[in-house]
Amino acid sequence: MRQEGLNLMIVEAIQDRNLLGASFKDLSTWRAWLAFLKAIFNLPMTDDELRIYQQATQRQEPPKERVRECYVVAGRRSGKSTMAAAIATYLACFKDWKQYLGPGEKAWIFVLAVDKLQARVIHGYIKGFFKQSKFLTKLIEKETTEELWLRNDVVIAIKTSSFRSVRGYTIAAAILEELCFWRGDETSANPDREIVAAIRPALITIPESILIGISSPYMRAGFLYDQYRRYFGQDDGPLIWQAPSRVMNPTLDEKLIEKSITEDPEAGRSEFLAEWRQDLSSFLDLELIERAVVPGRYELPPMAGVKYTAFCDPSGGRNDAMTLSIVHTEGEKIVQDVLLIKQPPFDPAQTAAEFAEVLKRYGIYNIKGDRYSGAWVTEAFLKNGVSYDAVDQNKSELYLEFLPLLSQGRVELLDNKRLVSELRNLERRTRTGGRDVVDHGPGLHDDAANATAGSIVLAAKWSQPISIWFPGERDGEFRYVSPREK
Repeated sequence: MRQEGLNLMIVEAIQDRNLLGASFKDLSTWRAWLAFLKAIFNLPMTDDELRIYQQATQRQEPPKERVRECYVVAGRRSGKSTMAAAIATYLACFKDWKQYLGPGEKAWIFVLAVDKLQARVIHGYIKGFFKQSKFLTKLIEKETTEELWLRNDVVIAIKTSSFRSVRGYTIAAAILEELCFWRGDETSANPDREIVAAIRPALITIPESILIGISSPYMRAGFLYDQYRRYFGQDDGPLIWQAPSRVMNPTLDEKLIEKSITEDPEAGRSEFLAEWRQDLSSFLDLELIERAVVPGRYELPPMAGVKYTAFCDPSGGRNDAMTLSIVHTEGEKIVQDVLLIKQPPFDPAQTAAEFAEVLKRYGIYNIKGDRYSGAWVTEAFLKNGVSYDAVDQNKSELYLEFLPLLSQGRVELLDNKRLVSELRNLERRTRTGGRDVVDHGPGLHDDAANATAGSIVLAAKWSQPISIWFPGERDGEFRYVSPREK
């Protein structure tokens, strides 16, 4: 590409049918996004664009210089992924990053997605921008499943959200897709905060670098909500842009949106009006969970004379893990000894046999568990010498009883990253006129968390002394009897 092309502004590149504009059918439907682009790249706005900017940011004056960090909170189907791809392509093709690079060094444009599927979608959008333009196509040097290497010493990397993905690179731009839906895993309990913490230092060496987060809103927790709460409507700090789906994409059917909001007001207003959900919150703070974890303790051996309690969360072996938690009590403390996690796919009968062998080592011949619909669970354990009884409480009730035990410091958990991640990702839904519901978030799992909470709640109940007054004895005299003595 000719050197003068590097002076092209992003709006000009989008308006040019030979460049990015080849992928936009009707630019009149993108006017809100163009106002956003003009705001972050410090370009002159029309009066109409200024009104859009003021409404979306609750700021009166546009930025006086290029924005280095900004976050978009927009409804579903508003064009977020397309715009993320357009920004990444523009920054890769029309900015001269070489002046900030050393010999052999590359400037990296990162687009981090919530999962592999979304990463493939964005990769397709970015590749489409290049393929639709004969000028941009010539810039591609090579392509991998996650990267586009360009002839101008720039690499566009489209990856899933992991702080390991961004370490060790000179980053010119990072675009974080669906940031509100990033969830922890075995490697990280707080991926959104850890990734941003890893990206910010990598941006320092390039003066015109930029960090952009784009997401639909979700519950009032996490990094993006914190940024929104602190900076929305403020002249200082990152620019926060909040707008409903139809503001950003007026082609959406208003009647269908109204129908969605009527059927499920909380979800509909969040998904299409870009409002944070009032009915959802994070159930457990990471600090509270980590305080209960004993570092370096992965399993405790069976001890003579100790009464153990076990809880199983069964699975058919296809989608969910099958988990087993064994605990014992030490005074007021409930100590986790074992946490077994069998990841799918697996043979459920064989897994039940393996779990039964472990249970017998701890002197357990009766196990409690989730009210799993499959009759095979009871039969599989009984076949291996262990009886299985389903508890009366559902997992939401177990979690709600688990919370005070954790808060009171009565729990010692094994050092298991998957367990920490699952506990951290539990969500609390407030129901009008009813008890709160606790469960994992969309697309996540809580198999290890469920087994752990179940075993701890049961152990706490069985070990708690009860007071009985025997008639005829002096008033105020009680004998304390453990349920196990009854």
